[in-house]
Amino acid sequence: MKEESVTVEKKQGRILKCVGGLYTVESSSGICTCKARGIFRKRGMTPYAGDFVTIEGDVITEILPRKNSIIRPPLANLDQLLFVTSTCKPIPNLLLLDQFIAVAIYKQITPILVLTKLDLREGEQLQALYTAAGISVFPVCYNQPETLAAVRQCLQGKVSALTGNSGAGKSTLLNALYPDLKLPVGEISEKLGRGRHTTRQASLYPLDGGYIADTPGFSTFELEQYVRIPKEELADCFPEFSPYQQDCRFQDCAHICEKGCGVLTAVWAGKIAESRHASYVSMYEIAKKRKEWEA
Repeated sequence: MKEESVTVEKKQGRILKCVGGLYTVESSSGICTCKARGIFRKRGMTPYAGDFVTIEGDVITEILPRKNSIIRPPLANLDQLLFVTSTCKPIPNLLLLDQFIAVAIYKQITPILVLTKLDLREGEQLQALYTAAGISVFPVCYNQPETLAAVRQCLQGKVSALTGNSGAGKSTLLNALYPDLKLPVGEISEKLGRGRHTTRQASLYPLDGGYIADTPGFSTFELEQYVRIPKEELADCFPEFSPYQQDCRFQDCAHICEKGCGVLTAVWAGKIAESRHASYVSMYEIAKKRKEWEA
Protein backbone atom coordinates (compact mmCIF):
# COMPACT_ATOMS: atom_id res chain seq x y z
CA MET A 1 0.00 0.00 0.00
CA LYS A 2 1.43 3.33 -1.04
CA GLU A 3 1.99 5.77 1.80
CA GLU A 4 0.51 9.22 1.41
CA SER A 5 3.01 12.06 1.63
CA VAL A 6 2.36 14.60 4.33
CA THR A 7 2.68 18.23 3.27
CA VAL A 8 3.98 20.51 5.99
CA GLU A 9 2.74 24.06 5.70
CA LYS A 10 5.38 26.76 5.30
CA LYS A 11 4.86 29.90 7.33
CA GLN A 12 6.79 33.08 7.93
CA GLY A 13 7.19 34.69 11.30
CA ARG A 14 9.41 36.75 13.57
CA ILE A 15 11.57 35.34 16.34
CA LEU A 16 10.65 36.87 19.70
CA LYS A 17 12.98 34.95 22.00
CA CYS A 18 15.99 32.62 21.78
CA VAL A 19 16.72 30.42 24.80
CA GLY A 20 18.80 27.24 24.90
CA GLY A 21 18.39 26.36 21.23
CA LEU A 22 14.62 26.91 21.30
CA TYR A 23 13.02 29.83 19.49
CA THR A 24 9.70 31.51 20.21
CA VAL A 25 8.27 32.54 16.83
CA GLU A 26 5.28 34.77 16.16
CA SER A 27 3.44 34.11 12.90
CA SER A 28 -0.01 34.86 11.49
CA SER A 29 -1.33 31.68 13.10
CA GLY A 30 -0.03 32.48 16.59
CA ILE A 31 3.06 31.89 18.69
CA CYS A 32 4.98 28.60 18.64
CA THR A 33 8.25 27.16 19.90
CA CYS A 34 10.67 25.98 17.22
CA LYS A 35 14.08 24.42 16.74
CA ALA A 36 16.51 25.52 14.05
CA ARG A 37 17.92 23.34 11.28
CA GLY A 38 21.40 22.04 11.98
CA ILE A 39 22.57 23.46 8.65
CA PHE A 40 22.60 26.95 10.16
CA ARG A 41 25.36 25.97 12.59
CA LYS A 42 27.42 24.46 9.77
CA ARG A 43 27.08 27.73 7.85
CA GLY A 44 28.06 29.78 10.88
CA MET A 45 24.58 31.32 11.13
CA THR A 46 22.67 31.89 14.34
CA PRO A 47 19.01 32.92 14.47
CA TYR A 48 18.52 36.17 16.42
CA ALA A 49 15.52 37.66 18.15
CA GLY A 50 13.96 39.95 15.56
CA ASP A 51 14.81 37.69 12.63
CA PHE A 52 12.15 36.99 10.04
CA VAL A 53 12.17 33.25 9.41
CA THR A 54 10.41 30.53 7.47
CA ILE A 55 9.11 27.68 9.60
CA GLU A 56 7.85 24.24 8.61
CA GLY A 57 6.06 22.52 11.45
CA ASP A 58 8.20 23.30 14.49
CA VAL A 59 11.47 23.81 12.58
CA ILE A 60 13.04 27.04 11.35
CA THR A 61 14.12 26.26 7.80
CA GLU A 62 15.25 29.68 6.57
CA ILE A 63 16.49 32.98 8.01
CA LEU A 64 15.32 35.79 5.75
CA PRO A 65 17.72 38.64 4.84
CA ARG A 66 18.34 41.12 7.66
CA LYS A 67 18.39 44.89 7.27
CA ASN A 68 20.79 45.00 10.22
CA SER A 69 21.94 43.00 13.22
CA ILE A 70 24.00 43.44 16.37
CA ILE A 71 25.97 40.79 18.21
CA ARG A 72 25.65 41.97 21.78
CA PRO A 73 22.80 41.57 22.46
CA PRO A 74 21.97 39.28 19.50
CA LEU A 75 19.17 41.16 17.75
CA ALA A 76 18.16 41.69 14.14
CA ASN A 77 16.07 44.15 12.12
CA LEU A 78 16.11 47.00 14.63
CA ASP A 79 14.74 50.47 13.95
CA GLN A 80 16.23 52.17 17.00
CA LEU A 81 18.46 51.61 20.01
CA LEU A 82 17.65 53.39 23.25
CA PHE A 83 20.73 53.92 25.40
CA VAL A 84 19.52 54.09 28.98
CA THR A 85 22.12 56.17 30.81
CA SER A 86 22.03 57.06 34.49
CA THR A 87 23.35 60.41 35.63
CA CYS A 88 25.05 58.56 38.52
CA LYS A 89 25.25 55.10 40.10
CA PRO A 90 26.77 54.00 37.77
CA ILE A 91 28.58 57.10 36.54
CA PRO A 92 28.15 57.37 32.74
CA ASN A 93 31.11 56.22 30.67
CA LEU A 94 31.07 58.64 27.75
CA LEU A 95 33.60 56.73 25.63
CA LEU A 96 31.54 53.57 26.01
CA LEU A 97 28.37 55.44 25.12
CA ASP A 98 29.97 57.11 22.11
CA GLN A 99 31.22 53.75 20.86
CA PHE A 100 27.74 52.29 21.06
CA ILE A 101 26.16 55.30 19.35
CA ALA A 102 28.71 55.04 16.52
CA VAL A 103 27.92 51.35 16.08
CA ALA A 104 24.19 52.07 15.92
CA ILE A 105 24.66 54.76 13.26
CA TYR A 106 27.02 52.52 11.28
CA LYS A 107 24.38 49.78 11.40
CA GLN A 108 21.71 52.29 10.28
CA ILE A 109 19.89 52.04 13.60
CA THR A 110 18.61 55.31 15.07
CA PRO A 111 20.32 56.02 18.42
CA ILE A 112 18.24 57.56 21.22
CA LEU A 113 19.50 58.56 24.66
CA VAL A 114 17.28 58.12 27.74
CA LEU A 115 18.57 59.75 30.93
CA THR A 116 17.59 58.21 34.28
CA LYS A 117 18.16 58.88 38.00
CA LEU A 118 17.66 62.60 37.59
CA ASP A 119 16.44 62.69 41.19
CA LEU A 120 20.01 61.90 42.27
CA ARG A 121 21.90 64.14 39.86
CA GLU A 122 20.81 66.63 37.23
CA GLY A 123 21.32 65.67 33.61
CA GLU A 124 21.29 69.00 31.77
CA GLN A 125 24.94 68.74 30.72
CA LEU A 126 24.48 65.26 29.26
CA GLN A 127 21.31 66.33 27.52
CA ALA A 128 22.99 69.38 26.00
CA LEU A 129 26.05 67.34 24.97
CA TYR A 130 24.13 64.75 22.97
CA THR A 131 21.41 67.04 21.67
CA ALA A 132 24.21 69.13 20.12
CA ALA A 133 25.55 65.91 18.58
CA GLY A 134 22.25 65.34 16.79
CA ILE A 135 21.02 62.57 19.11
CA SER A 136 17.46 62.61 20.45
CA VAL A 137 17.53 62.77 24.27
CA PHE A 138 14.68 61.92 26.65
CA PRO A 139 15.16 62.78 30.35
CA VAL A 140 12.94 60.52 32.49
CA CYS A 141 11.52 61.39 35.91
CA TYR A 142 9.17 58.76 37.28
CA ASN A 143 7.12 61.36 39.17
CA GLN A 144 6.55 63.24 35.90
CA PRO A 145 4.28 61.05 33.71
CA GLU A 146 4.79 63.29 30.68
CA THR A 147 8.47 62.24 30.47
CA LEU A 148 7.44 58.58 30.27
CA ALA A 149 4.75 59.43 27.73
CA ALA A 150 7.39 61.02 25.48
CA VAL A 151 9.49 57.84 25.52
CA ARG A 152 6.48 55.64 24.90
CA GLN A 153 5.48 57.75 21.91
CA CYS A 154 8.90 57.29 20.31
CA LEU A 155 8.54 53.51 20.71
CA GLN A 156 5.19 53.24 18.93
CA GLY A 157 5.30 51.16 15.78
CA LYS A 158 9.08 50.67 15.97
CA VAL A 159 11.35 47.71 16.67
CA SER A 160 13.43 49.03 19.55
CA ALA A 161 15.96 47.74 22.02
CA LEU A 162 17.02 49.20 25.34
CA THR A 163 20.66 48.85 26.27
CA GLY A 164 23.14 50.47 28.63
CA ASN A 165 25.29 49.91 31.68
CA SER A 166 24.12 47.31 34.18
CA GLY A 167 22.17 49.16 36.84
CA ALA A 168 21.30 52.14 34.62
CA GLY A 169 17.62 51.32 34.99
CA LYS A 170 16.54 49.56 31.78
CA SER A 171 14.16 47.11 33.43
CA THR A 172 12.88 49.82 35.77
CA LEU A 173 12.13 52.03 32.78
CA LEU A 174 10.33 49.26 30.90
CA ASN A 175 8.27 48.40 34.00
CA ALA A 176 7.28 52.06 34.33
CA LEU A 177 6.33 52.25 30.65
CA TYR A 178 4.54 48.89 30.62
CA PRO A 179 3.71 47.72 34.17
CA ASP A 180 2.26 44.41 32.94
CA LEU A 181 5.76 43.22 31.95
CA LYS A 182 6.86 42.88 35.60
CA LEU A 183 10.53 42.47 34.66
CA PRO A 184 13.00 41.61 37.47
CA VAL A 185 15.07 44.55 38.71
CA GLY A 186 18.52 44.18 40.25
CA GLU A 187 20.14 46.21 42.97
CA ILE A 188 23.22 48.37 42.54
CA SER A 189 26.35 47.03 44.18
CA GLU A 190 27.79 49.93 46.17
CA LYS A 191 31.19 48.24 46.15
CA LEU A 192 31.35 47.63 42.42
CA GLY A 193 29.30 50.64 41.31
CA ARG A 194 27.36 48.59 38.80
CA GLY A 195 24.18 46.57 38.70
CA ARG A 196 23.56 42.88 38.75
CA HIS A 197 22.66 41.32 35.43
CA THR A 198 18.93 40.65 35.80
CA THR A 199 18.18 40.12 32.10
CA ARG A 200 19.65 36.87 30.77
CA GLN A 201 18.64 36.91 27.12
CA ALA A 202 17.29 39.24 24.48
CA SER A 203 13.50 39.03 24.22
CA LEU A 204 11.13 41.01 22.02
CA TYR A 205 7.85 42.14 23.56
CA PRO A 206 5.01 43.11 21.16
CA LEU A 207 3.89 46.51 22.51
CA ASP A 208 2.34 49.70 21.11
CA GLY A 209 2.21 48.35 17.57
CA GLY A 210 5.95 47.59 17.63
CA TYR A 211 8.43 45.46 19.52
CA ILE A 212 10.70 46.27 22.42
CA ALA A 213 13.70 44.28 23.63
CA ASP A 214 15.08 44.32 27.15
CA THR A 215 18.68 43.21 26.93
CA PRO A 216 21.52 42.06 29.20
CA GLY A 217 23.40 45.04 30.61
CA PHE A 218 27.06 45.66 29.92
CA SER A 219 29.90 46.73 32.17
CA THR A 220 32.71 46.53 29.62
CA PHE A 221 32.72 46.93 25.87
CA GLU A 222 35.16 45.68 23.25
CA LEU A 223 34.42 47.52 20.03
CA GLU A 224 36.50 45.11 17.95
CA GLN A 225 34.35 42.18 19.06
CA TYR A 226 31.17 44.07 18.24
CA VAL A 227 31.71 45.59 14.82
CA ARG A 228 34.73 46.90 12.94
CA ILE A 229 34.01 50.32 11.51
CA PRO A 230 36.55 51.24 8.81
CA LYS A 231 38.51 54.35 9.78
CA GLU A 232 37.41 56.06 6.56
CA GLU A 233 33.74 55.71 7.59
CA LEU A 234 34.10 56.52 11.27
CA ALA A 235 33.55 60.30 10.93
CA ASP A 236 30.15 59.58 9.36
CA CYS A 237 29.16 57.92 12.66
CA PHE A 238 29.53 61.28 14.45
CA PRO A 239 26.64 63.35 13.01
CA GLU A 240 27.90 66.67 14.42
CA PHE A 241 31.04 66.41 12.23
CA SER A 242 29.04 66.58 9.02
CA PRO A 243 28.56 70.39 8.71
CA TYR A 244 32.32 70.98 9.10
CA GLN A 245 33.87 68.21 7.00
CA GLN A 246 33.38 70.25 3.83
CA ASP A 247 35.65 72.90 5.33
CA CYS A 248 38.63 70.53 5.57
CA ARG A 249 41.57 71.45 3.35
CA PHE A 250 42.20 67.82 2.39
CA GLN A 251 39.53 65.47 1.08
CA ASP A 252 41.01 62.49 2.99
CA CYS A 253 41.33 64.45 6.26
CA ALA A 254 41.29 62.17 9.31
CA HIS A 255 40.19 64.99 11.66
CA ILE A 256 42.93 64.12 14.14
CA CYS A 257 45.71 66.73 13.85
CA GLU A 258 45.70 67.89 10.22
CA LYS A 259 46.21 71.53 9.25
CA GLY A 260 43.14 73.15 7.81
CA CYS A 261 40.76 70.61 9.36
CA GLY A 262 37.22 72.01 9.58
CA VAL A 263 36.24 69.52 12.30
CA LEU A 264 39.18 70.46 14.53
CA THR A 265 38.41 74.14 14.02
CA ALA A 266 34.83 73.45 15.18
CA VAL A 267 36.14 71.60 18.25
CA TRP A 268 38.39 74.54 19.18
CA ALA A 269 35.47 76.92 18.69
CA GLY A 270 33.28 74.88 21.03
CA LYS A 271 30.90 73.82 18.25
CA ILE A 272 31.80 70.14 18.70
CA ALA A 273 32.21 68.74 22.21
CA GLU A 274 35.79 67.84 23.16
CA SER A 275 34.63 64.58 24.75
CA ARG A 276 32.95 63.48 21.54
CA HIS A 277 36.02 64.29 19.46
CA ALA A 278 38.23 62.47 22.00
CA SER A 279 36.02 59.39 21.61
CA TYR A 280 36.36 59.65 17.83
CA VAL A 281 40.15 59.86 18.07
CA SER A 282 40.27 56.83 20.39
CA MET A 283 38.16 54.78 17.98
CA TYR A 284 40.13 56.03 14.97
CA GLU A 285 43.44 54.93 16.50
CA ILE A 286 42.03 51.43 17.04
CA ALA A 287 40.75 51.27 13.47
CA LYS A 288 44.04 52.57 12.07
CA LYS A 289 46.01 49.74 13.70
CA ARG A 290 43.75 47.09 12.22
CA LYS A 291 45.18 45.15 9.30
CA GLU A 292 43.27 45.26 6.02
CA TRP A 293 42.62 41.51 6.14
CA GLU A 294 41.00 41.92 9.56
CA ALA A 295 38.27 44.24 8.26
